[in-house]
Amino acid sequence: MPFPLATVLRKVAAEVTRRPTPVVDLIAVQSHDPYRILVATILSARTKDATTAAAAGRLFARAPDLAALACLGEDEIAGLIHPVGFFRSKARHLTALPAALAAFGGRIPDDLDALVSLPGVGRKTANLVLALAFGKPAICVDTHVHRIMNLWGYVATRTPLDTEMALRATLPRRYWLTINSLLVAFGQGVCRPVGPLCGECPIETVCPKIGVRVSSNRARNAP
Repeated sequence: MPFPLATVLRKVAAEVTRRPTPVVDLIAVQSHDPYRILVATILSARTKDATTAAAAGRLFARAPDLAALACLGEDEIAGLIHPVGFFRSKARHLTALPAALAAFGGRIPDDLDALVSLPGVGRKTANLVLALAFGKPAICVDTHVHRIMNLWGYVATRTPLDTEMALRATLPRRYWLTINSLLVAFGQGVCRPVGPLCGECPIETVCPKIGVRVSSNRARNAP
C-alpha cells in the first residue's frame, strides 16, 4: 500500500500548529529580510533553537544589516553569537560574508549556485534561504527531514543529499516550500530522534516506524 503522504502531511501540519515555530521560520515571518534569514540559518546549524534565537537577537541588535555586519570584527561576532555550535567558525564565515556578497552587488543572491559559493553556506542553508527568503521552490533537507522521510519509508537514502535528490524526483512540488518547516517542527516536538512521542503522534497508526526504538516503559504507557 502506498504511503498516504497527503493525509500524513495534513495531520502533521495540524499537529505542528500546537508546537513552537522553528526559529529561522519565525525570523522569516517577522522580518521578510534575506540577510537576517541567511545569517540566522548559518547560526542555526548544530544549535538548539533557543540558543540560535538568543544569539541572533544579540547579533542583529549590533548588525541589523549587511553594512553594519561589515563593521564588526571576528572576535566581536564570536562573542555575540556564543554559545551556538561551532561559533568560532561561524564568526569567521560571517566576518567574510560582506566581502563575498560584494560580487553580488551587496545583496543576498536568489540562486542556489551563488548561495553555496558564500562562506558557511551549504546546500541545506541555500535551499532554506531560497524557500523562506525568496519563495522559490527548493527542498531543504536537514537531519529531521532526512530522518523522518526514511522513518516513513518514503525514501531509502543514506545521506541528506541523497534524500534531497530523491525528494526532487518524487515529492509533489506543492510540498517543496513547506516540507522543511513541517518536519523540523514535527521532529523537534513529536518525532524526536531520541525519545519519540509515538503515543502522542497523530499518524502513529500508519507510521512504519522504520528504525525507531521506543523504550519498553514508553511503549507500555502509550495509549
